[in-house]
Amino acid sequence: MSTVDITMPSKRYKQKATIFMVSAILISIACIYLNFNPIMFFTEFHYVRDLLGEMFMPNYQMLYENTSTGVSILQTLSMAFLGTLYGGLLAFVLAFLAASNTMPYKAVRIVTQVFVSMLRVIPALVVVLIFVIAVGPGSFSGVLTLVIVTIGSFGKLFTEIIENAESGPGEAIFSVGASRLQVIRYSIIPQIMPSFIANLLYAFDVNMRAAISLGIFGGGGIGFQLQMAKSVLHYKDVTALITIIIVLVILVEKLSDYLRKKILGEGKLR
Repeated sequence: MSTVDITMPSKRYKQKATIFMVSAILISIACIYLNFNPIMFFTEFHYVRDLLGEMFMPNYQMLYENTSTGVSILQTLSMAFLGTLYGGLLAFVLAFLAASNTMPYKAVRIVTQVFVSMLRVIPALVVVLIFVIAVGPGSFSGVLTLVIVTIGSFGKLFTEIIENAESGPGEAIFSVGASRLQVIRYSIIPQIMPSFIANLLYAFDVNMRAAISLGIFGGGGIGFQLQMAKSVLHYKDVTALITIIIVLVILVEKLSDYLRKKILGEGKLR
């Protein structure tokens, strides 16, 4: 009498099958709850085709017919610049209060770290909505939002940069009678300044993209003009503005990368 060996699924195979089934169930529940049907993209594609037909060709004549376009571009650049400048400087100061090698009082360090962490977890869209309600829509609310976002995003990074500075030069200065402020002035700041400037340039690149998005929600600039063109169904103007935004973002990114390479050297970006 012959026997038949039955190979049971391995434990690893069962785990993979369980993960797959649970994932499939969760995805199905989410799609049903949101009424999201990917097939509709293809069955209703004629709407996309009609929209694309209305968007082309882009109306670039608005660049010289409507002077507000150039003003909006300058507003967006100014928002990103001022948000980066003020936010970066405040983050720089807060980083010294949060770093363990520059602030001897633990309570001050903890309070500063918690404050920066709270700013970091608040979404930018929530911040701009608060400022739009508080000070009204426009570039001022956009700049204030970018200041908060920059402090939250780069405060912790600057703290880590300060804490990773070499302690040897500072200890040598301190041993000959220098005060803590003199140690910071002549030892730590010269070490971190190139990295600080390079990260500020990167922050300007990030804030430039954020400024465009914030403009759609009332933050002013070219993002606001894009929202206005969409709301009045001027789709050819929308296409022109989108292409202008893409070119603008690329130019700012390339300029930022070039300057950071000059400061940090090749292969040390980010």
